[in-house]
Amino acid sequence: MFAPIRRATLFALYQLSVLAGICLLPVALVARRAGVPFPMHRVVASLATSYEKTKDAQP
Repeated sequence: MFAPIRRATLFALYQLSVLAGICLLPVALVARRAGVPFPMHRVVASLATSYEKTKDAQP
């Protein structure tokens, strides 16, 4: 019963993290030039992996 809610929530969080990554691209470029890492890719990758696991678990 909670699986569809969890899957929808993870999908929404994944989409929001992609949008945040796009919006923060200028900040990431400036941070990279300054030598400071900006690990937005980790957030997107972990949410994508979690969403894929819930999608595969559905009958």
